[in-house]
Amino acid sequence: MPAAKRILLATIGSLGDLHPMLALALELQRRGHAVTLASTDFYRDKVRALGIEFRSMRPNWNPTDHSLIAQCENLKTGPEILFRRIILPHLRDTCDDLLAAAANADLMIAGELVYAAPLVAEKLTLPWVSAILSPCSFFSAHDPSVLVNAPALIHLRRLGWPVYRAALNAARLATRHWWSPVRQLRRELALSAQCDPVFRDKFSPLLVLALFSSQLAQPQPDWPPQTVQPGFLFFDRNAPGANQQPELTAFLAAGDAPLVFTLGSTAVHHPGNFYHASLAAAQKLGRRAILLGIEHSQTLPSVLALPYAPYSAVFPHAAVIVHQGGSGTTAQALRAGKPQLIVPYGWDQPDNAARVQRLGAGLSLARSRYSPESATSALDLLLQNPNFAATAAHLAARIQAEDALAVACNQIERILSRNKS
Repeated sequence: MPAAKRILLATIGSLGDLHPMLALALELQRRGHAVTLASTDFYRDKVRALGIEFRSMRPNWNPTDHSLIAQCENLKTGPEILFRRIILPHLRDTCDDLLAAAANADLMIAGELVYAAPLVAEKLTLPWVSAILSPCSFFSAHDPSVLVNAPALIHLRRLGWPVYRAALNAARLATRHWWSPVRQLRRELALSAQCDPVFRDKFSPLLVLALFSSQLAQPQPDWPPQTVQPGFLFFDRNAPGANQQPELTAFLAAGDAPLVFTLGSTAVHHPGNFYHASLAAAQKLGRRAILLGIEHSQTLPSVLALPYAPYSAVFPHAAVIVHQGGSGTTAQALRAGKPQLIVPYGWDQPDNAARVQRLGAGLSLARSRYSPESATSALDLLLQNPNFAATAAHLAARIQAEDALAVACNQIERILSRNKS
């Protein structure tokens, strides 16, 4: 084990982005390192309650903002809105905050949306590690993903990887103008103006951690050669001293396994008809239901609605898990070993949904088609066909056997040992 080092973790995004960093932070701290986490100020109290030092990093966006989430979840324009209206206009602010936070660090670990991270690492000659949470982030031509703003590209997989790679290169050229703020900032920092933030620069030259299970996506020959795939990292516990929700325990003990409906930590703030259709489907099927992420005014003995509950306390008790397909939610559902119905809202969710369906552990239903009738039909199939439950249980056993957190931290400490100050 290397001597204690100062490690900075930086992330932008939802709880699905924050939680793997919290898992890393707590384990690295347990191993004796001095850990700081930089993120939007919205997460300050959550991070500090866990005993982790926090540094505010702009943009100070609100991940519960209804109108913002609605814009970002537009399947065609969402990525451009995220990059060009939220992240890149604050790139200089992000860079300033990160330069200050990293001034005395020995190592930085950055999520892929922290586009200032490669610049800061280069400016400070600071070793860094990139954390990638979804298979689609690798843009593999050998294992094509369903891209949220270009879903038709997936059909090119039948023509072979060279054709798909050519299509990706065309997309790279078409979006080159998005990155003018990055090129400008690189010039201001006296760095080379050449950049490719999405397809190249987000991958650290030292270590890329693919923080998802090989059960969801296998390593590919066009991943960066410095990639290590530990598996999913899990964190979803309450802050110390938080209420353990006795009503959840009582409900789970009072009857058959319920259907569980959730939209993660962001889509839940722009749910559309999801909860209405979900409740109607559960009632059509005569099944008990847990609705996570909302308060429910109706008092039905067969329904429990909770603003929040740790997925690890709910998912293993479900008959079927219905969710939006975010990386963190999908990871928890796969580990729980229960059939899934995924209703993608944006980002990496359509690809995660397609992968779960190809594995035979669940079904995918487009958000525009989600209704009491379509949800009832899909849920009935998942409940009646035992192959879904068997496949889900098989995958869960393999995922539960992975020691992802130890592997990831061992790799991080290997980089620290190699870069002794």
